[in-house]
Amino acid sequence: MMYDYFVAARFRNRGNALALTQAIRKQGYSVYCFAESPTSQLHVGSLADDPETAMQQFEARPHNDPGMREVFETDLAAERASSTFILLLPAGMSCHVEAGVAFGLGKRLILIGEPEKSESLYGIFTERYVSQQQFLKSLPTKNNR
Repeated sequence: MMYDYFVAARFRNRGNALALTQAIRKQGYSVYCFAESPTSQLHVGSLADDPETAMQQFEARPHNDPGMREVFETDLAAERASSTFILLLPAGMSCHVEAGVAFGLGKRLILIGEPEKSESLYGIFTERYVSQQQFLKSLPTKNNR
């Protein structure tokens, strides 16, 4: 499947990621969000699970855990199949690595939120928005592009 957008955010920030995902879909776009992925729900945590507890358990797994590998492969395949990468702050190390992958793949990169500190590598983002609302106001309905 191809996606218009890939939304990356900290798992602990999944509520905001899911809200953004739904708002983009209402504009007629297809979106991949890690939190909805059946693979993530199986290996990291379901939408009903406490995100902090789920992440603590996931982060305690060894690096060679098959479930961790499956999450990586699923997310990477979706990232490759997406036209645009959105990094929704706050975001963890994995999301920043994914942003680098998206840059290397030549994807359009969007940063939403205020970074904790300035970093030169945030220069990979061609669009920056201080909030989800600001981004969504700039997003035309897909049929009107």
